[in-house]
Amino acid sequence: MQYDYDILFLGGGLNYAGAVVASKAGLKCALVEKNPEHLGGTCLHNGCIPSKMYLAAAETVRAAKKEHFSGSVSLDMAKLDAEKEVLLERATKAITKQCAQVDIVAGEGKVTAPHTVEVNGRTLTGRYVIVGTGSRPFIPQGIEYDGQGVITSDEVLNMQKLPEKIAVYGDGAIGLEMASLFASAGVETELIWRHDALLRKAHSMIGQNLMKQMENLGVRLLPNRSIQSAKTTKRGVHITFLDGKEHYVPTLLVATGRHAATDAVQTPEIEIGKKGIVTDEHFETTLKDHYAIGDCNGKLQLAHAARAEVLYVVRRILGKRPEPLDLEHVVKFIHTLPCSYAVVGKGKGELEKSGAKYTESVVPLSGLPFAVTHDCAEGVMIVYADAEGFIAGGEIFAPGAEELIAAVAMALAGEMDAATAKRTILAHPTFSESLEKAFLRL
Repeated sequence: MQYDYDILFLGGGLNYAGAVVASKAGLKCALVEKNPEHLGGTCLHNGCIPSKMYLAAAETVRAAKKEHFSGSVSLDMAKLDAEKEVLLERATKAITKQCAQVDIVAGEGKVTAPHTVEVNGRTLTGRYVIVGTGSRPFIPQGIEYDGQGVITSDEVLNMQKLPEKIAVYGDGAIGLEMASLFASAGVETELIWRHDALLRKAHSMIGQNLMKQMENLGVRLLPNRSIQSAKTTKRGVHITFLDGKEHYVPTLLVATGRHAATDAVQTPEIEIGKKGIVTDEHFETTLKDHYAIGDCNGKLQLAHAARAEVLYVVRRILGKRPEPLDLEHVVKFIHTLPCSYAVVGKGKGELEKSGAKYTESVVPLSGLPFAVTHDCAEGVMIVYADAEGFIAGGEIFAPGAEELIAAVAMALAGEMDAATAKRTILAHPTFSESLEKAFLRL
């Protein structure tokens, strides 16, 4: 059978990285995206890039509240939003330029049959099909989202003015980051979630210290609460909890996670599971030569994971036989303020659940002068070794944890044992020297 393309990429998020590599290798590729101005996907336009930009700005406001500063600093959301738009436009143009050898097809594509994608009445065929349609915000039943009183992170990242008060519902990455953002910027903030602890899979010390950090920011913590209904009224957003109690807030940010976007799959040969498109360890679906990468396969909702997955798939198509990806070695992090949380490999929760023998080394940052000057007395470094003495994982709660965790990630990738890790000599004064101490104590 003769195909229109060697590879059809459905979805213009991190899928574009695979399209660039494949086209440069000489394959004929098409990238189907309903909004070509949205190349780069949620991470670039509605997620990690603008959110981290906003968090950096909020951290400046938070830090400026120290007693040794005079005057006051406030966050101008309209100006910040304008700067964000300039940044995103520049980044989108750069991605579009990288895709010069790729056919960009505007429209909402559907996989309607093997090797077949329908786009606005047009039929395209491909020897291989790679679906990367991402995810969308999940709104629990009973909550009436209107984009005004009841919002998602999409509205936050387009705000022209800070709200006077906001309630954040959800204790995942988005909820914790947005609560940090608003509280640091001086907004009266509530965090509502269904459980009694935060970061329940993390080491208990980190979860407890994160709660202290949130309280220090001024966040009002409302644990063990499930929202049964929420609706915008003249008085504000009327919230009814599962226990019947009522609550009013001007704005409710719903941050209860994201669900895989699988609507693009319209053929029974590709199985859809509870979490997303079903794939094997090579990200191949139940239909041969058809792949699903990124959020839509329900494995990891992380941009860097999506990029690694699509590049792995393209390398396999090119016959390069890459080593299978170990998704456990993908760094996961939550950018709270001032300490953020990062984990790679096996964390405390997974180690306890497995029942395997392990050794842990815990180094609190409290009392260290460098920690005091950076407002992170709640910080902690934790590394784990397995029964044979090899590094099994690590959890970090510190400013820039997502950067610091790189040392643990490389130790995992290099199959480093604790004895070798103990040879590491890191700079002083830094947070990383506490990681050095954690290795030494294994």
